[in-house]
Amino acid sequence: MNTRSTINSWFRSCRLGRPRVASDSGQALVEMAVLLPVALGLLIGVAEIGRYANACLVVSHAANAGVQFGAQNRVTASENSLIIQAAKADAPGFPDMTVTASHYCTCADGSSSTCQPTDCSGSRIIEYVKVNTQVQLNSMFGYPGFPKTFTASGEKIMRVSQ
Repeated sequence: MNTRSTINSWFRSCRLGRPRVASDSGQALVEMAVLLPVALGLLIGVAEIGRYANACLVVSHAANAGVQFGAQNRVTASENSLIIQAAKADAPGFPDMTVTASHYCTCADGSSSTCQPTDCSGSRIIEYVKVNTQVQLNSMFGYPGFPKTFTASGEKIMRVSQ
């Protein structure tokens, strides 16, 4: 057998200059088996972060709604139950949301006040409303190394209209 026929037979057994050592069948299945768990993990992570971001926005907006209601005038500033009701009405998707409302006063010169008219001699009383909101969010799945619950909270303070 001469050298030329040996080379020709070798090239015929090759496909695109590559010797046939193994078949390509099943390669896509192996690639999918490797990448599918990674892609699903990313998808679940993005959904979890989206849920948490949405909860933070809703809870913050609920605190804003409560403080806006309370800051209308001095009468509504002292109605904590109505402020809490306004905040909870703004977040119907979170019925277990915790809301705390309070109001406090300072004197215009910066000194502290107990909201009594006689507290600020020589200056006027400035009244504020403060609303805190908080909700516990359970994760969709248990992740090793991460907590099972996340807390979203909001706090707003607004000056009461005089």
